[in-house]
Amino acid sequence: MMDQSEAETPSIKYKQFTFEDNNENTQQSLSVSIPEVLDPQYGMYVWPCAVVLAQYLWTQRQELRDKTVLELGAGASLPGVVASRCGAKVILSDNAEKPLCLENCRRSCAANGLHDITVLPLTWGEVSPELTQLPQLDIILGSDIFYEPRDFEDVLLTVAFLLRKNPKAQFWTTYQERSADWSIEVLLNRWKMSCVDVELETFDADKSELAGSSLPGNHSIEMMIITLETGDVGL
Repeated sequence: MMDQSEAETPSIKYKQFTFEDNNENTQQSLSVSIPEVLDPQYGMYVWPCAVVLAQYLWTQRQELRDKTVLELGAGASLPGVVASRCGAKVILSDNAEKPLCLENCRRSCAANGLHDITVLPLTWGEVSPELTQLPQLDIILGSDIFYEPRDFEDVLLTVAFLLRKNPKAQFWTTYQERSADWSIEVLLNRWKMSCVDVELETFDADKSELAGSSLPGNHSIEMMIITLETGDVGL
């Protein structure tokens, strides 16, 4: 009979992702290993949006060097791990009420030999001490965190707080279109933020396979960069 400790041991599967530069003059590549926990908690899996965002980070690797980057709702942490491997100073975060997700963030760091990444509990919509005490940020990341419409306002409240504290920062996010009614435009206006769509073909992400993974498939994935409205910078 299986004892309790064995029953609680998660089943972990490691996935390899390899990002390559198609420029014949450079031939650069980056491989990372990401642990997935075979558990009903959705945050434990690498979703298609994460691969697309990680591809964008790979193409922006020169810009990322020495930047301070925070990933929200990191879960499996593929984008944050790629950012760190590209030379960024990375902070991973996930829901304070999901310790298993936070543990998986740490597991992702360990799998890639990243020992200087901070993992923090940050719950969307809550102005916690961990949120207020964050260092100055350059880039905020979020892949598929616009998943449940009921969470949209909490996500953007957190992003708005961070952008007002870091007026020159940008929020880089990917999302999967799951409904024709999906829209955050009203919320962006409320929090005085604006967004620019980034076409996937501009960073070689308009493919069914990326980084050796077929996860992107034929899903309708979009990317956007959100910032404070120009007139709101410095407030």
